[in-house]
Amino acid sequence: MTLYTTIDSPLGELLLVGEESPTAEGGTALASLSVPGQKGGASVQGGWKRDAEAFGAIAAELHAYFEGRRTGFGIEYAVGRGTDFQRRVWQALDSIPYGTTLSYGEVAERIGAPRAAVRAVGTAVGANPLLVVRPCHRVIAASGALSGYAGGPERKRRLLDLESGHPAA
Repeated sequence: MTLYTTIDSPLGELLLVGEESPTAEGGTALASLSVPGQKGGASVQGGWKRDAEAFGAIAAELHAYFEGRRTGFGIEYAVGRGTDFQRRVWQALDSIPYGTTLSYGEVAERIGAPRAAVRAVGTAVGANPLLVVRPCHRVIAASGALSGYAGGPERKRRLLDLESGHPAA
């Protein structure tokens, strides 16, 4: 069964979507985390069940991250989404350490794709259904520019500032 809830955050209201899972802490595996106005973000569908309690453990980890008390997540993800290429890119995102960034070309190299695949990597990064917890905000242009972020450049800057120890007020 697909479950959902919303929580407040420094990025605005987050929409959490998950699937019941007997192995996930709290019983819910996260399938999507979206922000308002997100390009390609999830929206509540008919048949989904609103259940804030099912996301208690996930919400606690997110709040700790935004408060600077957590640098990684132990959240179980619901699997099954994305192409093989996208899943390889997303796995590379999961390995980018807190407080660091990589270029799209560096992500391409990490997955064994040629540097010329930066556009394809960018498309896969942009299709990441798990903003914040799968750190696509840590991927920047080779020039150091922030470049695209499905949640918007101001949210990307806010996340990078948080992770650098200089959170915006």
